[in-house]
Amino acid sequence: MNNNLRNALAAARLNTTDVAAALTVDPKTVARWLNGRTPYPRHRWAIADLLHLNEADLWPDIAQRHRALTDGLQAIYPHRWAVPRTVWRNHFQQATEEIGILAYSALFLAEDRGLLDILTTRAGAGVNIRILLGDPEAPEVAARGVDEGIGPAVMAARVNNALTLYRPLLDVDGVEMRHHRTVLYSSIYRADDELLVNTHAYATPAANAPVIHLRNNDDQGPADVYLTSFERTWTTGQPYPDQH
Repeated sequence: MNNNLRNALAAARLNTTDVAAALTVDPKTVARWLNGRTPYPRHRWAIADLLHLNEADLWPDIAQRHRALTDGLQAIYPHRWAVPRTVWRNHFQQATEEIGILAYSALFLAEDRGLLDILTTRAGAGVNIRILLGDPEAPEVAARGVDEGIGPAVMAARVNNALTLYRPLLDVDGVEMRHHRTVLYSSIYRADDELLVNTHAYATPAANAPVIHLRNNDDQGPADVYLTSFERTWTTGQPYPDQH
């Protein structure tokens, strides 16, 4: 028996026939819902809209399970190029303690003068900034170039171009840079407990791959997996020779 749904219908002065007509279903179907059967998601959402309530008010157990499955997941963008520029800038601008960038080149960020200014400003505000890019001479970087279909030389050139653009940050207090020789399955962009994770896929440039926005709520959530990956890669990275 779903007393939450039954009471909500009574408060709205609706009966099974009214709901059936609004959702274009059989009244017997609505009766089964009142008796405890769980509707399909599209019907749950339609009923919640009809009653001007949240789904959690009518099916709290379902809503709780849904929250558990999506804990920490804020958004999914189909491609990195689909992430608005303002999202990237706001992502880093909001950081108050920690910014982390783990990629092979992150050239698209390095080419954004406004974003580099944000990193400089955040460092001046006491935010710890760590940038971890691929070693342009590493075989892992060359292999990624082959995987993306652009070739090893192009990939190495992109890393070198990014290094040139990021290099002024080496003179900013609070900014550390290292290079790594690691196979990356995702690029990670951290701002405190918020992460933008650009997944890597074979034969797909990173710009065409999805980006997942995660929030680190606890040490059991998906964001913690990527934070651990970042830290382990950082510990094996090597500082740049001209690091201040």
